[in-house]
Amino acid sequence: MELMTRGELAKKTGVSPAAIRYYEEHNILPAPRRRSNGYRFYTEDYVVKIQLIKDAKTLGYSLKEIAEIMNMLSQDIDLDTLREIVHLKHEEIEKKIKSLRLIQDLLSNLLKTPETKVHVYLESFRVPNQDD
Repeated sequence: MELMTRGELAKKTGVSPAAIRYYEEHNILPAPRRRSNGYRFYTEDYVVKIQLIKDAKTLGYSLKEIAEIMNMLSQDIDLDTLREIVHLKHEEIEKKIKSLRLIQDLLSNLLKTPETKVHVYLESFRVPNQDD
């Protein structure tokens, strides 16, 4: 079994040592074992765990959610529970997409507004001079 320092794990995963430390301090990653000299050492399974963290972040999971998932995975989790977690995130993303599409449509409509209407609109915000 290959043992790694935090720096080696960081290089292998593309995650900074500071991020790994943060994950440990916030119970996202389990605390690694220590050598007799007090140095932490990481096993190959930490590479898998960090990859899961990276993938979950890419999918839109918060670090709090990732910590909960990591905790569940460290126990016996059944497939239905895992599917439900993924399903809920899928629904959340669908809602965000709908909201963003609505915003996109509103912005598209604004871009189609005739220039004269835009000028009239902007004039309504103009503060008149005392000379006017």
